[in-house]
Amino acid sequence: MNILVDTSVWSLALRRKGHLPTVDARIRDRLGELIAEGRVRMAGPIRQELLSGIRDEQQYVRLRDYLRAFPDEALAREDYEEAARVGNRCRSAGIAGSPVDHLLCAVALSRHWEIFTSDRDFGRYAKVVSVRLHEPTS
Repeated sequence: MNILVDTSVWSLALRRKGHLPTVDARIRDRLGELIAEGRVRMAGPIRQELLSGIRDEQQYVRLRDYLRAFPDEALAREDYEEAARVGNRCRSAGIAGSPVDHLLCAVALSRHWEIFTSDRDFGRYAKVVSVRLHEPTS
């Protein structure tokens, strides 16, 4: 099964330096395994979030070039329409979220993918829209 890797996981694996807590190290290691297995999928909004806010141009170019190994999943009008539906359903259940998060849920749902994230908001979305979350131990 393909795995849509969320910004939170990429950021943890690629931006943070130094000793990682055990949970973070497990997430980073699992991302490496998924990359080696060829199961990682990327979406344009994730790429944009990862590349935003980098002040050092050389660091930006290094990260940009690294991420180019992961092509963007082509998004269609239906993905955006489903993202709006996901957002509406979450809001109706009293769960706030971002349009990007809702888009990622819609993409994963329509393609029968899991989302690999450390963002707890996705656990709340999953209770409403049944998106599957990838656990680092699986």
